[in-house]
Amino acid sequence: MPVDISIPDLTALCLFLVAWCGYTLIMDHLASRLSDRFGGVNHHLKLLRGEWMRRMLERENRIMDTALVGHTIHSVTFFASTSMLILAGLVGLLGSVEAAHGMLSQFSFASPVTREFFELKILLLFGIFIFGFLKFTWAIRQYNYCCAMMGSAPIAPLAPDDLDAYAKEIGHVLTLAGASFNGGLRAYYFALAALTWFVGPYPFMFATLWVILVLLRRQFVSRTYHAMRRHAEKLEDRGGR
Repeated sequence: MPVDISIPDLTALCLFLVAWCGYTLIMDHLASRLSDRFGGVNHHLKLLRGEWMRRMLERENRIMDTALVGHTIHSVTFFASTSMLILAGLVGLLGSVEAAHGMLSQFSFASPVTREFFELKILLLFGIFIFGFLKFTWAIRQYNYCCAMMGSAPIAPLAPDDLDAYAKEIGHVLTLAGASFNGGLRAYYFALAALTWFVGPYPFMFATLWVILVLLRRQFVSRTYHAMRRHAEKLEDRGGR
């Protein structure tokens, strides 16, 4: 049967997809290329990772560095496992979709929809968490690649040119792994917005815009951003001298 989707619902869905894809495109691929000030937390983290790898290459004992990367891998693994549990729950929800649809129809705050449209909303959540799971697993692989690069790097002391070259490549892989991790976490934020679609299209629009504002605030005006910016500027000033 065809899905009976209204104009407000279609507008909300389009806004959701444009907001998610647009934010990802701008923050992960365009912002830092335009100017340093538009890079936000991600840009300063890129600088800090490069400096971290330089310090790592100057040390003979790199146990602390590998332990830090290993701790991050555990965090990513936790979210990957959680995504699988959520997907399993959604499969169970599809198995009892008739009962779930009937229960939701009893709530006065939820917009009445057909069963086919209700299933479409569940499939949207499926797509979000599958995307998040793929991002998390790719991040795990990239962090493991980074560990291999760290373990195979030459022992200090290194010539300045070699040190910069190794630090740049290892830091780049570490940044790519972090970007994949961020992409998976971002899916959780947008999944929260998608949940409000069960209430109605207008709460869905509001929640989508709210998620974008929260992400932008944390990237550009949070106290963490300002602290990281000051730290990165101090490192750049030391490097300039």
